[in-house]
Amino acid sequence: MPDVDHRVRDWFTTHTHHGPPGTTQELVRMAAGRRVSVVLPARDEAPTVGAIIRAVDTELRRTGLVHEILVVDSRSRDETAAVAREAGATVVPVDDAADGGDTGKGGALRTGIAHMSGDVGVFLDADVRDFGTDFVRGLLTPLLRDPGLVMVKAFYDRPWNVGPETPSGATGGGRVTELVARPLIARRAPELAGFVQPLSGECAFVRDAVAAQPVASGYGVDVAMLLQTVRAHGLDAVAQADLGRRLHRHQDLHALGRMALQVAAAFDLVLDDREVVETVRTMLGRDEAGTTALRTETVTTRLLPPPAGATTH
Repeated sequence: MPDVDHRVRDWFTTHTHHGPPGTTQELVRMAAGRRVSVVLPARDEAPTVGAIIRAVDTELRRTGLVHEILVVDSRSRDETAAVAREAGATVVPVDDAADGGDTGKGGALRTGIAHMSGDVGVFLDADVRDFGTDFVRGLLTPLLRDPGLVMVKAFYDRPWNVGPETPSGATGGGRVTELVARPLIARRAPELAGFVQPLSGECAFVRDAVAAQPVASGYGVDVAMLLQTVRAHGLDAVAQADLGRRLHRHQDLHALGRMALQVAAAFDLVLDDREVVETVRTMLGRDEAGTTALRTETVTTRLLPPPAGATTH
């Protein structure tokens, strides 16, 4: 353990990036002709996705840093797809057949990797309310600057609510990270202990590095991608960038319970070389008559095949 602790501390010191990102012009030079795709998996994000796309389009695509903005519509019931197209993005539906019927986050990310035309990708969440393009530049700066990196994960403060009385740096998000992911990292992957937010969905990556890997279904996808990348390329091939503060929708406890099982399953899939993990989840509550009721569901997390070759738009 002392050797692991020393390695984690050394990695954290050398691979955690703070401070302002490079300017758009600097990043264009560092990209050296590599194409950059911004990919947003989205389900029912019509209120926020348009502003994110317009900011990326105006500040990054028209200046030559970003070459495409791709939205993967994961069976939205609202106007997400129409809003995204109007704002300037290319919209593709989640590929149900190729992804084994997974319309969750894993299927959306896999579809995005398969359809992006860039050499470098940036995954962004589509529900962010205080979005700024420094999110993209902050992720790209270390990746484009260091040829040894294949992935840069984001971390940030996640306050519950923001108002005049909210303390600076107040947080409350990241419950699954602290209650599920960190204990599993401590037990099963201690070399990842330096990641502030191992479940963060916002990251920059070299497409060829992640396209060769299977993709975990559902919410296990982010930590599975991290585990696989470190296994394939080593810890020093991954870094993390401080993006400041992020406002987005927090999920309720029912959804977090399902997410927790998928995150735990991702460790089994990658570290135990399994293809499918099924967990029976028991839930207690009250029915419409007010009587205590018991119900169960099976949460299935699987490895989907590696994404197909890139598509040129």
